[in-house]
Amino acid sequence: MSDKKRGLEKSLFSAGGLVLILVILIFVNIIFAHANLRWDTTEDKLYSLSEGTRKILSELKEDVTIKVFYSKDNVNTPVHIKTYAGRILDFLSEYEHYSNGKVAVEIYNPKPDSEEEDWAVKYGIGGISLPTGEKIYFGLVVMAADQEETIKTLDPTREEHLEYDITRLISRVQSPKKHKVGIISPIPVFGQPQMAFNMQNQGQGQEPWMFVTELKKTYDVEEISMSSDEISDDIDLLILLHPRDAGESLEYAVDQYVLKGGNVVVFADPLSISDATGPQQQPKGSSLDKLFSAWGVSMERGKILVDFDYSTKLRTQNNQVEDNPLWISAQGESFNKEEITTAKLESMLLPMAGVIKKADDNAFEYTSLLKSSKNSSLTESFRVRFGAGHLRRDFKATVEAYDLAVRLRGKFKTAFPDGKPEAEKEDAKDSSDEKEDTAHLTEGEKNAVIIIVADADMLSDSYYMSRQNFLGFNISRVFNDNLNFLLNTTEMLTGSEELVGIRSRGTFERPFIRVQELERKAQARWLSREQELVRKVDETNRKLREFEQKKDKSQKFIMSEEQEAEIQKFQEEKRRINKELKEVRRNLRADIEALGTKVKVVNIALMPLFVSLGGISYALYRRKKSLRIEN
Repeated sequence: MSDKKRGLEKSLFSAGGLVLILVILIFVNIIFAHANLRWDTTEDKLYSLSEGTRKILSELKEDVTIKVFYSKDNVNTPVHIKTYAGRILDFLSEYEHYSNGKVAVEIYNPKPDSEEEDWAVKYGIGGISLPTGEKIYFGLVVMAADQEETIKTLDPTREEHLEYDITRLISRVQSPKKHKVGIISPIPVFGQPQMAFNMQNQGQGQEPWMFVTELKKTYDVEEISMSSDEISDDIDLLILLHPRDAGESLEYAVDQYVLKGGNVVVFADPLSISDATGPQQQPKGSSLDKLFSAWGVSMERGKILVDFDYSTKLRTQNNQVEDNPLWISAQGESFNKEEITTAKLESMLLPMAGVIKKADDNAFEYTSLLKSSKNSSLTESFRVRFGAGHLRRDFKATVEAYDLAVRLRGKFKTAFPDGKPEAEKEDAKDSSDEKEDTAHLTEGEKNAVIIIVADADMLSDSYYMSRQNFLGFNISRVFNDNLNFLLNTTEMLTGSEELVGIRSRGTFERPFIRVQELERKAQARWLSREQELVRKVDETNRKLREFEQKKDKSQKFIMSEEQEAEIQKFQEEKRRINKELKEVRRNLRADIEALGTKVKVVNIALMPLFVSLGGISYALYRRKKSLRIEN
C-alpha cells in the first residue's frame, strides 16, 4: 500500500511540477513580451537608435504617429522586400520605446479596393507594380498636429540611411518653419529648360542636381544669381559652388554676409570637369582669392593634387583599368574623426581636386576636415591630359598631408577695407541710395563659420550616385559620402546638430581593410620600381643620342660595339626589374590569399569547433556528476 501511495505522490508531484513549469513559462513569456531587451553586437550599432535620435525623441513637443502601409499578405511580394519590411517594423518599435509614449506606430495592410489602399493613395504612397500586374504598397507617413511627411517607397538600398530618413521626418513635423539655403553657381545645378538643354547639351540635363533635390526635402532652397550685389538676411546658409569669374560686387556681398554672422560653404575648384560647356571648351578653375586672403587661407590656381595612396581605378581610352591619382578616393584616416560633420564618413570621391593652405597670419579657428595621404604632391593642371603614367615618372611625395576641406570660425574682417567696389558705388549714386555706404561693415558683428572644399565636381550626380530602374521606379543608389558631407555640413550650420550623428552611422558592407592596405604597400613598391625603370630608359636613350652625335654621316646606320653593349645591359636590367615586379605581385597575392584563408578558417571552422568543444565539455561534466550520484 505504501508503495502505491508513494507512486501516487510521485505522479502527483510530477504532474504538479509540469503545471508549475507551464505557469512559469507563461508568466516569463508575458513579462518578456513587454520588455525591450536587445543586444546589438554590430560594430556601428546599426540596429540601435543613435544618441541623436534619442535626444530628439526626448524633446518632442507634439505627439507623432507613424503610419506604415505594407502589403504583407501578398504572396508575390519579393523576398528581399519582405525581409527588409521585417527589419523596418522591428526598428520602428525602438522609436515607440524611447519616445516615452510620444511616438505611436500603426501598421496597415492595403489590400486591393480596401479603405487602407485609399488612405495610402491619399498620402501619396505609390503602389509598386509587380510582373503579375498586382500592386504592393511599401511606404510610411509621419504625422504630428497638422503636419505630415511621407516616404513614398521604402528603398532597401537606403537601409543605412533609414534612421536618418525617419528621424528627419519626425523633426520636420514638429515645426512648419524651414531654414532657408541660398545657392550661387554658374553651373545650372537647378536644371535647365528643355530648349536650353537641347541647344547647349550641357550640365546634368533638364533635372536639377541630386544635392539640390535632397536639400529641398528639408530646406527652402533659393537660387541666387552670380550678378547679385547683396545677400538677403533671411538666408540661413549660403552655398557657393564653383564661383568662377565671380565679380567684386558678388564677393563684397558675400563678405558683408559673413560679417553679419552668416555661415558659408564654398566649393572651389582648380579644374572643374562639370563646368565644360561644350566638347571644344576646356574645364575652368574657380577661387575667391580676395575673400580667401581675408579669411586666412589660400588655394593656388592651376595646381592639382596627385595622391597615389587614394587613387581611383578608372578605365582609359584603351579600355585598360589604371589607378588614377588625380581622382582622389579619400577614406579612413583622411577624415577628421573628432568633427561631427566627418566623424562617421567613410569615403569621398574628389576628381581633380586642389588643396587649401593656412596663411601664416591666420588668427581664426582653423580645423581640417579632410586630408590627403602623405604619399601625395601637387602638379600643374595642364599635365592632366598626359595620363597617370606620365605623372608617375616624375612623382616625388612631399611627405605632407594636404587639406582638402577645412572649417574656419571667428569674427572675420572685411576683404574690402576701402568700402564697396567702385562699380557698386557708382550704381549706388545713380540710384541715390545713401544707406549703402553707412551700412558697410569692416569687422564681424557675430561669429561666423566658413567651410571651404577644394573641389566642386564632387557634388555632380555621377560622382556619388548611380541610377537604376526597379519595378518601374527610378531608384538612386549612393555609393560614397559626397552627398552626406554636404548634408551634414548644412544641418550643422543651420542648427540641427542631432541629425548629423544619425545619417552616417556606418555601412552594412564591411571592406577588407587589411587587403586594401596590402595593395597600397605593394603599389608603392611597384611605383618606385617603375620610376627606376623609366629613369634607366631615359638615361640609355640619352647615351644613344650622344653616340649618334659622335658618328660620321657614313656611320649613320651602323651600330657600334659600345652601343650594342649598352643596349644589352639595359635589356638585362629591364628583365631583372620586371622579374622583381612579378615577385612583388606574387607576394601580394600570397598575402591576400593567406589572409582570406584565415578569415575562412575563423568563420567556417573555428566557431563550430568552439561550440563542439563546449558541448563535449558539458557532456563530460554531466557524466561525471551522474557517476558521483550513483556511487
